[in-house]
Amino acid sequence: MKRFFDILFSFVLMLLLAPVFILVAVAIKADSPGPIFYRGVRVGRDGIPFQIYKFRSMVTNAEILGSSSTSNSDSRVTRVGNIIRKFKLDEFSQLINVFLGDMSVVGPRPQVQWAVDNFSPMERRVLQLRPGITDWASIKFHDEGEIIEKSGIVDPDEAYMKLIHPEKMRLQLVYLENHSCWIDLKIIFKTVSTLFATRISQANE
Repeated sequence: MKRFFDILFSFVLMLLLAPVFILVAVAIKADSPGPIFYRGVRVGRDGIPFQIYKFRSMVTNAEILGSSSTSNSDSRVTRVGNIIRKFKLDEFSQLINVFLGDMSVVGPRPQVQWAVDNFSPMERRVLQLRPGITDWASIKFHDEGEIIEKSGIVDPDEAYMKLIHPEKMRLQLVYLENHSCWIDLKIIFKTVSTLFATRISQANE
């Protein structure tokens, strides 16, 4: 049932968002050299790696130039990338991964390999689930970049592991133990409402 929902939801939403995706793609190409999509390796279900599709918001080879985690003031982020990240448009492109079966609409956010290598035995249980575009942790930490930037910790990855990772894993384990179609719909609704509430308020400031 969940896989059927993922296929239907991702297909319909990609059709509806096609004009937006085209505009984003044109803006990315006009703003900086490089591909439209960033395709990084993430750890998926059962620890199997896959390539994640995200609209490129940073300069080419950003992973080589810096850390995996990103603050809001990261110099690797392009001008268009700032807008893409602010409105989470880079996350919407992961609908491609959902349609292909690498991800689900709702599920634990996929992590890079070094982060997974540092999981405790308890935390590794989240790998039983197909990773998702959003979850309870994504709602709570809807602006990781701001948290990292305000932490005062020089290394973004260190700031992420200290300030975000523990609570994110706790919430993902809660989802592992208590997930259903109803809860998934609730998370989707809460994600959309949080995005609109926070971004509209920022625009009006």
